Amino acid sequence: MTTHTLSAGKDAAAQAPGPAPDTDSGSGTPSLPAPVLVTVTPSAAGRRGVPRWIRRPTGPLLLVLLWQLASWRGSTSTELFASPWTVVTTFGHLVNNGDLPQAIGVSLRRVGTGVLLGGTIGISLALLAGLFRLGEDLIDASVQMIRTVPFVGLVPLFIIWFGIGETPKIALVAFGVAFPLYLNTYAGIRNVDADLVEAARTVGLGRLGLIRHVILPGALANMLVGVRYSLAIAWLALIFAEQVNANHGLGQLMNDAQEFQRTDIIVVCLVVYAFLGLAVDAFVRLLERVLLSWRPAFSGA
Repeated sequence: MTTHTLSAGKDAAAQAPGPAPDTDSGSGTPSLPAPVLVTVTPSAAGRRGVPRWIRRPTGPLLLVLLWQLASWRGSTSTELFASPWTVVTTFGHLVNNGDLPQAIGVSLRRVGTGVLLGGTIGISLALLAGLFRLGEDLIDASVQMIRTVPFVGLVPLFIIWFGIGETPKIALVAFGVAFPLYLNTYAGIRNVDADLVEAARTVGLGRLGLIRHVILPGALANMLVGVRYSLAIAWLALIFAEQVNANHGLGQLMNDAQEFQRTDIIVVCLVVYAFLGLAVDAFVRLLERVLLSWRPAFSGA
């Protein structure tokens, strides 16, 4: 319920019910009436509508329904592309025998280690290049040059350098993660309002105080966007990394399924990749709402 106070003038006084306004004695000038308190209640139409938590999964569910209908009608070959029901039953079987939970645990460990390593490198380089001109001169050109190298093409080189164990897989994920974080963090630092920085210096903030209270909060939104991009690329890099001499993980399940033409297992692994990516993206969006609660932003009409 919302309340508004309206100051009525001559026209409002003429329309409002009640006696006519009094006039000041001697001058003939009418006196203004007292403010009127009006209570406005939101209409029921404004409260109607399907909740967002119901609307958001509607699109994926429709796609799954169309997929199942196409399988029933014979539009798609179940040998080339398994039906949703077959995928669900295969998922249950892989969970019951423990293969899928073990593979997910191994893949999560690889992604977590790679994201931690690549994120530390990317953010550290962005802070040095964004906060200091000397750092920009020494770092930015090299990073811009290296980031254009396709990280997938580094797989043979990483195998030569690090062997066929866990190290090349983690290194590939770290390489893919570092550059989106660097670019977005660097851009966020350099896009902080110069007038705000000057005002902070005017009130006596030193370099550390300026970085802590002005520059880093101003760059936080861009940094979180970089985190979302980096996590998406981390899963993409992991898929390529686990296709090379992987003894465990989701990639190993997909390799074995390819040999036996088990499209149901391949689709299960792809769906798991998708849901893991969606889960970490939802976590970052939650961080955005918490850490950026001080900065109101447009959230859609």
